[in-house]
Amino acid sequence: MPDSLKRSYAESLKNQQKKGQDKDSLLFWLMFCFTTIFLFWAPFQKGLFNGYSISFATPIYYGVIWSAALLALLSIYLFYHWKVNSTADLISVLIWLIPLTFSLSYFTAVSQYYASNQLFIQLVYITFFLIALYISKSYTGAILLQNSIMASSYFIVIFGLFNWLGNNSFIFSLVRWFTLGMGDLPFYQNAVLETRLTSVFQYPNSYAAFLIAILLSALFLVTSSKKRITIVFHSFMVVPIIISFFLTLSRGGLVILPIVVVVVLPLLKPSRQILYVLYLIISFVSSVLVLGKLSNIGLELGKEYQAKLAYTGWSTLLIISFINMLLILSIHNFFSSWLERKLASFSKKRFAKLLIPASAIILGITSIYLLYNDTILTKLLPENVRSRIESINFQQHSVLERGAYYKDAIELFKDYPVLGAGGGAWAALYEKYQNSPYVSRQSHNYFLQNLVETGAIGFIMFIALLGFIFYLFIKHFWGNDDSNKDSHFIFYIISVALLIHSMIDFDLSFVYLGVLLFLSLGSMASVASYEKGQINFVKKPPNYTTKIYPSIVLIISVIVFYHTVQYINAYKLFNTAISNMNNNKNFNEIMNPLNQALKLQPNNPEYQFFKIDLLFQAYSQTKNESYFQEAQSSIKQLELTERHNRILLEKKIQLLTFKDQIQEAIKLVDSQIVDFPWDISLYEKSISMRLDLGDRARLQADDKLKEQYWNQAFDVYNQVQSKANELASLPEGQNQGQAFGLTPVIALSLGQIEFIRGNYESSANFLKAGLSSRLDIPFNRQITRWYLAALRKQNKDDQELLGKLLSHDINEQNEIQSLLDSKF
Repeated sequence: MPDSLKRSYAESLKNQQKKGQDKDSLLFWLMFCFTTIFLFWAPFQKGLFNGYSISFATPIYYGVIWSAALLALLSIYLFYHWKVNSTADLISVLIWLIPLTFSLSYFTAVSQYYASNQLFIQLVYITFFLIALYISKSYTGAILLQNSIMASSYFIVIFGLFNWLGNNSFIFSLVRWFTLGMGDLPFYQNAVLETRLTSVFQYPNSYAAFLIAILLSALFLVTSSKKRITIVFHSFMVVPIIISFFLTLSRGGLVILPIVVVVVLPLLKPSRQILYVLYLIISFVSSVLVLGKLSNIGLELGKEYQAKLAYTGWSTLLIISFINMLLILSIHNFFSSWLERKLASFSKKRFAKLLIPASAIILGITSIYLLYNDTILTKLLPENVRSRIESINFQQHSVLERGAYYKDAIELFKDYPVLGAGGGAWAALYEKYQNSPYVSRQSHNYFLQNLVETGAIGFIMFIALLGFIFYLFIKHFWGNDDSNKDSHFIFYIISVALLIHSMIDFDLSFVYLGVLLFLSLGSMASVASYEKGQINFVKKPPNYTTKIYPSIVLIISVIVFYHTVQYINAYKLFNTAISNMNNNKNFNEIMNPLNQALKLQPNNPEYQFFKIDLLFQAYSQTKNESYFQEAQSSIKQLELTERHNRILLEKKIQLLTFKDQIQEAIKLVDSQIVDFPWDISLYEKSISMRLDLGDRARLQADDKLKEQYWNQAFDVYNQVQSKANELASLPEGQNQGQAFGLTPVIALSLGQIEFIRGNYESSANFLKAGLSSRLDIPFNRQITRWYLAALRKQNKDDQELLGKLLSHDINEQNEIQSLLDSKF
């Protein structure tokens, strides 16, 4: 290896600072400030969760606008600093392969709306990757970015604890002015989800993933810092983080935490490894000592706020945090230097860094044993935490269900192997591939999500880039002894924590967490910055060619900014249309802003569905064919961009039934059962429409056609039974998801057919399966009416049920008699 490649990391940083004077440039500080503000703003928009609906998409669009402005600033910075003379500069180009693969998959996407949103999200990630890549080139920049991430993260932890300890209105008042999507609520919705702490994320498992990253980062800053104030600050926050981690009740988090610790330790010196594990153990013990008390206080405050109880909670938390800080500070002051000297010679041995992680694994196994058995440790845990830990096993329903998602994702990938099915592919297509009627628009695995969205090409590119960045970072970190390298290590911790946990959950569907990941990856990649001329990837190009890349970046930022502003304006017009409807404005006053919204964002299915519903209502009231034709045109337009949309299918069925084209509607429903095999409502429609057509044939005295339709209805029911039998083969412990089988709608349809045929016993058996005690609902009274009539045809009765029915509607006696007198 050439000597130039062995130059120390610290010297490289010094050269970069002298050469570019990045830390003193206005652009540098603008980019840093914009990034910091984003880190404080984004979490409070529900973490910018990509929930595949307009209510979730709009805050993301604001985030995209923010990113586009940052990207424009970065492009100006690149005009002065970008040269193809380092690995970092090469990575700044290669990273665009990620949005490129999403761009390619857009053209084959099953949902162009989902795909376009996912492409914008990828551009947000690339923006922050590049920002971190260039900010973190300097030691000062890396430290500034590190401090911004930790400060904003600590605020999220504090915000969550304020909600747990009953002060939700107060803490929300501090952030309400910039928080979207909470309406008039005086508190942040679902910061505590039932009995589980979620803070800003509204999903406890992803909050646990975030806490793992921040906890291990805080511990590293404690072990690596020589400044007492830094040690005091971060060690004080460790206990609140661990308490919050336990209060998420995340089983996956408890499993992933020791794995991440083992992945982090080998890059530390043996002395630091010992301190790192020691501080972690001390902090966990301190937290467990008060966990039960704080858990119970939070649960009580969730029912009713009591100032005295809240004060007790806060004082307990602050005291134990202070004691933990003193313990860590004392050990650090009197033990760390001595330990480092004692292990100096041992640290130079080849496999020294691997011995302690191996010991940590043994310690972890011991801890698991203590947690899973009736020991003093488990008795210290509150009941809700203990029960969650005891339920961790590979036959637990959430594990089995995730296994089903992963198998179904592979089946999806097999049908779209090269370019994938576009952004949002899982949300759009999972119902076609699912092996049971579960509902999950998230694949619970970031890597499989990437695979089904971008295919083999995109997945290979992503993994290759990820591997290259980790290779460069580990090579630099493990090969240099200078303490300046510590400035980048928390970025490694955050990356591995989020990536590992995202293998079992949908953490990276939160754009904020994705931004944290790509900021960290960009900072890791920045260690590949070298002095000009050290690595020559290409021959020295003409000066003007170095302006091409910044120019392209600037053009992309302008395009993204323009389109996102259009989308936000479209959303405002859409809300105007809804407001006009709620205020009983006339039809044109509703349609005008809605049409303007569709002109700005024509591929938005929610806008189209709203328009189609309005046109259907107008047609039903006026029978004006122009409304019907416009609705038909909107459906055809939407079919071009939404090739697998369940709501669109419903609109197509409505369109056919408006014109009484029941046979065509049946054909459509039957053809779509292949794509929605576990959607019981499609089977219900197929059966009920065949009942209707059969009854029409009966009235026309066409017995052959009548029996044909009704026999087909029973054939569809046999399909339902066959599919329901498949559910019996699911692994024990796996939830099947939604109910699938003989529903009240199917029971009524088949019961009516059998009643008309004169098969009263069979009719009663079907109808009995659909009975409900909610007789205030007309549909339930109808089933009950037919059931009682079927009983009377057999000279049977149910006086108690009849009495309940008549108590809701005395006219039901006449309705029953009418059925008995009918001549079918």
